[in-house]
Amino acid sequence: MNWELNIRHFSHYLKIERSLSLNSIEAYVHDVELLRQFMAMKHPKVSPVKVTPKQLQGFLHYINELGMGAHSQARILSGLKGFFKYLFFEELIEKDPTALIEGPRLGRKLPDTLSYPEIEKLLNAVDQSKPEGGRNRAMLEVLYSSGLRVSELVDLKLNNVYYDVGFLRVVGKGNKERLVPIGRDALKHLKMYSEEIRGKPPHKSVQKGFEAFVFLNRNGRKLTRVMIFTIIKNLAQRIGLNKTISPHTFRHSFATHLIEGGADLRAVQEMLGHESITTTEIYTHLDRDYLRQVIQEFHPRS
Repeated sequence: MNWELNIRHFSHYLKIERSLSLNSIEAYVHDVELLRQFMAMKHPKVSPVKVTPKQLQGFLHYINELGMGAHSQARILSGLKGFFKYLFFEELIEKDPTALIEGPRLGRKLPDTLSYPEIEKLLNAVDQSKPEGGRNRAMLEVLYSSGLRVSELVDLKLNNVYYDVGFLRVVGKGNKERLVPIGRDALKHLKMYSEEIRGKPPHKSVQKGFEAFVFLNRNGRKLTRVMIFTIIKNLAQRIGLNKTISPHTFRHSFATHLIEGGADLRAVQEMLGHESITTTEIYTHLDRDYLRQVIQEFHPRS
């Protein structure tokens, strides 16, 4: 069996059996394609079912020599582990060549966050005298209130907003659904946008195929991820915020502020849609720093 066929079958497996999103599937396939290109250069006669640990080590050394960062190397290795695990489960190989291969050591980088005053400053910088301003305010309120991923925000549907109970039904990674609470202010701005601005002049009416989506552009189509990045970047420049921020910054801030306020880690895990509690635990480091500061400032024996 050749590389192209194996990669295609792997892609089908990720889509049908793992129910991964298109973005995740493309990332996995990209990782395997990098290995395929390396093998074509160095070991052109070796099929994917004959790849050895030594050859994989050579590939990792190769991408390291290219100057690829440790986090990128670790992510690629994770994708390759998924591919060879698939081959093993399909009984196409007897041993997983990635089983004993370790990725580069990674220091756990704390995500950038915004303080609550910075969040408020960004929200208040939105010009709500314009129709898109009402949409942008609602959008940012939802991001911070519910900690959504940007992909979850652009895919949010009208019938998944439960105004009466204050919850959103969100479709996250792996097509998994979860219920996330949404704050009172966010609901207020979302309702104003949905009832008074969405699909009304001067915007074009809602285009066919986009009737279900909450957030639309001026042409009546679903907002793109890039557009949301641009809106946030422009707001940061307007208030002179000296930080590199993105939609994910609102998600990090949501989690950090909850944990700093004493929220249960598992509750935050559920709201973020993290499969593993260890993914959520990264935010507790920020809280520990705060606690350490309190001890240093106020404890008589510090």
